[in-house]
Amino acid sequence: MSDVGGVLFDIEGVIVTSWKPVPGAADVLARLREDGVTRAFLTNTTSRTRAAIAGTLTDLGMPVDPDEIVTAAGLTAEYVRQTYPGRRCWVLNEGDIEDDLEGIVQDDADPEVVVLGGAGRHYDHRSLSRVADLMLGGVPVVAMHRAMSWQTDDGLRLDTGSYLAGLEELTGRTAVTVGKPSMRGFLVAADLMGAEPDSIVVVGDDLAGEVVPGQRLGMTGVLVRTGKFRQSVLDLSVDEPDHVIDSVADLPALLDAL
Repeated sequence: MSDVGGVLFDIEGVIVTSWKPVPGAADVLARLREDGVTRAFLTNTTSRTRAAIAGTLTDLGMPVDPDEIVTAAGLTAEYVRQTYPGRRCWVLNEGDIEDDLEGIVQDDADPEVVVLGGAGRHYDHRSLSRVADLMLGGVPVVAMHRAMSWQTDDGLRLDTGSYLAGLEELTGRTAVTVGKPSMRGFLVAADLMGAEPDSIVVVGDDLAGEVVPGQRLGMTGVLVRTGKFRQSVLDLSVDEPDHVIDSVADLPALLDAL
């Protein structure tokens, strides 16, 4: 693995599914740490802070430091602070992530900016209709990510990107996306690892949302057949991953070959 500058992991669908470990994931993460290979985790999870994610993974037998994790919420907070300093924001999101939203002025009654987190029960008809109305009125929308779906242990769930398509079609306006598949998070993760993109291996279960964006930056892309992976999506895609493996458990053998 001496030529690998770092490994960038997606979390959900790659090392856990519904926060249950993918078989072999703990051993892979432990081996990378033992071999001195830098790790980082880039996640669109918007319901937990970096500290909470690290704590959960550690409790599952996969010790991870909060500083190894880049979240869509943290990236979004940085973007909003820089682009709309002091503006009132309506944050449509579920979960306690206040620690990762430091510096964001929240006001859902009279917002100057709409911030969309991950989809869930709060993405109801009334809330999404209000987002559309605000967009039509010129209020900018910032999406923490544009993922189309995520995988749970009892099936697929539609995510923010599926709703954004309709909102943008209706309003004729485009939301700014900060998390995956935007390049911003990949570049931040590369900087975190202190490695050039062309020495980084990115591992994900989403071809269009994780693997291909990384490859466009020069990273080596690895698609795993776990999580929301669907063979039909791979078969129909114009873009191809550099490598496909059955699960993250097969990663060490691939890295040794690289």
